[in-house]
Amino acid sequence: MSIISARMRGPWTLFKKELLRFWRVSFQTVAAPVMTALLYLLVFSHVLEGRVQVHGLNYTSFLIPGLIMMSVLQNAFANSSSSLIQSKVMGNLVFVLLTPLSYLEFFLAFLLASVVRGVAVGLGIYLVAIVFIDLPMAHPLLVLMFAVAGSAFLGAFGIIAGIWADKFDQMAAFQNFIIMPLSFLSGVFYSIHSLPPFWQTVSHLNPFFYMIDGFRYGFFGVSDISPLISLSIVLGSFFAISWLALTMLKSGYKLRG
Repeated sequence: MSIISARMRGPWTLFKKELLRFWRVSFQTVAAPVMTALLYLLVFSHVLEGRVQVHGLNYTSFLIPGLIMMSVLQNAFANSSSSLIQSKVMGNLVFVLLTPLSYLEFFLAFLLASVVRGVAVGLGIYLVAIVFIDLPMAHPLLVLMFAVAGSAFLGAFGIIAGIWADKFDQMAAFQNFIIMPLSFLSGVFYSIHSLPPFWQTVSHLNPFFYMIDGFRYGFFGVSDISPLISLSIVLGSFFAISWLALTMLKSGYKLRG
């Protein structure tokens, strides 16, 4: 037992450091995303409530799970990517690389911290939303599985982005030209069945769509596609992106001079 705890001390310390990094500025990393999601909810529900129904749901109910999951994904990505790019730019990443941590332990510490931040933001939005609207949860286990799998996928993607980027503007380009478009075009604000056939096909190429759709199914038991298919695609995407991240970490790509 002492051998196991001694071996885990390194990755546990790095994980705890990553948790403290975002929690010490929780007003920015947790409270601000919750407020942003609530502003989206306020604006869209005010304009479209009573005019639009999706899957037999009123628009506000339909919208909330999508906003929760979108915030989970964006914040999971932001956690790992911002940590790595800040460490690279400030020059203190070398102190982590000098430790006897393996590349797998390094990956897991950053990944788990991203999952914690993503889920914390999602939980914050959910707790505030249920004060104003009844939000049933038909399949709580599926809600948790999609939240964890989705945030893990974006946490691993954030590690890749953080390794690749050398400057803050490169990271901003990642966020603005990849993460944001994929988030907004994933069915957060609409059902893809309302789109023309061509755009429905394009939506099926977006992994964010399966995360949003499966997460919404966990609340209402309705979705645009089978939740088992969605979960399979999300997990498959996570393993593929994790393999790429681990390969980059193992080779020391852009991490070692």
